[in-house]
Amino acid sequence: MGIQDQVIHILAEQAVLEPSDVTMDSTLEDLGIDSMGVVESIFAIEEAFDISVPFNANQPADSDFDISSVASIVAGIKQLKAEQG
Repeated sequence: MGIQDQVIHILAEQAVLEPSDVTMDSTLEDLGIDSMGVVESIFAIEEAFDISVPFNANQPADSDFDISSVASIVAGIKQLKAEQG
């Protein structure tokens, strides 16, 4: 399973949706994922990809990790995997 598919699977599970309902353009808001769900999604992503995500749940806007859309999350994971190798 590629990064994109894994992220879609994780977010679909969080949002209690089918993976087919999640697109690369979807925002977490579109998917109905609340702030607690965001934190749980980040933990799931960290576990799935064995990376450390620079995300501050208390100040999401100040985080270095862009969670504005599924595409930005996938891009962020690819970058972190390259950096954290």
